[in-house]
Order: sequence, then C-alpha cells, then structure tokens
Amino acid sequence: MVCGRTVPEDPARVKSECPADLTSGHRRGIGTGGQKDSMKLNFTIFVLGAAWLASGCTAGPTNIPAAMNNPTNNTMTFPFQLSEAEWRKKLTPEQYAILRQASTERPFTGKYWNTKEPGVYRCAACGVVLFTSKDKFDSGCGWPSFSDLAAKGTVVEHVDDSLGMRRTEVLCANCGSHLGHVFDDGPAPTGLRYCINSASIDFGTDTNPPAGRMEEKK
Repeated sequence: MVCGRTVPEDPARVKSECPADLTSGHRRGIGTGGQKDSMKLNFTIFVLGAAWLASGCTAGPTNIPAAMNNPTNNTMTFPFQLSEAEWRKKLTPEQYAILRQASTERPFTGKYWNTKEPGVYRCAACGVVLFTSKDKFDSGCGWPSFSDLAAKGTVVEHVDDSLGMRRTEVLCANCGSHLGHVFDDGPAPTGLRYCINSASIDFGTDTNPPAGRMEEKK
C-alpha cells in the first residue's frame, strides 16, 4: 500500500485565512499586484497538493473497502474468514476501519512507525507473521515501512485506482484484510517499500502464533 507529508489545506480555507492584501488586493488599492500574489499562493498550494497525492501513501481513507466490498475480495477465498459482525466484535473501531474498510491512519500517529526493537509483525486481524524487524527501515513517510515480506506468499496484491492514481494495495493472504500499499522506491536488494498501517499489524518478539488468533475457517 509522498507518504508522510502534511496534508495540504483546502485552498478555499487557506484563501479565507490569508491577509486581506493577498485575497482582496483590489479593495486595498493593490490592484493586479495583489491578484497576482493570490494566484501565486493558490498555484503553490495546488503544486504541493499534487505532489502529496503522487507520492503514494495518504492520510485519509482510500474509499475502496478492500476487505469487505472490493471486487478482488469478492472473487477471492481466504483461508481465515469471519462475518462482518464477527470482525466488528474482534477488532477495535480503528482496526476495523483500516483492516476491513481500507481506511488509512494519519502519518506519524501509528504506534509502530518508529519502532526499532527486534521482533515480528503479525496481521492484527488473524495473527499471521507478515514482516520482520530486519526488513523494517525508516522511509520518512510516517508509516511502518518494510523492504520485504517475512515469507513469500504472506500477502496478495490488488490494483487500487482510488484517489485518481494507480497504486498497489497489499492484503493479508490469510484473511484478506487491508494492510497498506507497496511501492517500488525501497532500498536494495528488493527495491520495494511496503507502506503499512500500524493498526493493521501487531508487534511481538514471540515467533509462535498468539493463542486464540488463528481460528479455523468458518
């Protein structure tokens, strides 16, 4: 599933908060000079917004319910399955919104974005080990970033065309839950950056499956 930059403010809101000599130059006698300044300001905001969107990860929902309603999950069968009512009971509201509805936590707010301790990262929904600390790196985006998977086949990829761009969404291969996105701007040797929501994973030093997490398919 750039990443981590402050979300640009709504241009209309910014304009409303600008000094009067920029937004209403003609009322102050500045004329076209004030209008040009205002145009430059709005153009700068537009450029910053475009760069933020093009960078990849976002701090808002993707509006594509990866785990619940998207076409990929409707045609795929995952080993670990629960009803949506059971998912709501099992997960916190934040986890449900991210794992089952493909929302996204804001950058630098998740509990694992800066974690450096050795250990493994499991799917917060089903407990499967997805990533390890040896592949975690500081991408500066504000979300936990990994250059590789703990094991081949632990995730599945899905094309995400939301927000007017094409990205590659990452789902847990065991339960189909939304984890984040993967990008091709990571470090060698893989060149990959798995940009993952902290709420989608659990960190621990124990490599054994946590008790009660790996239920049978229902």
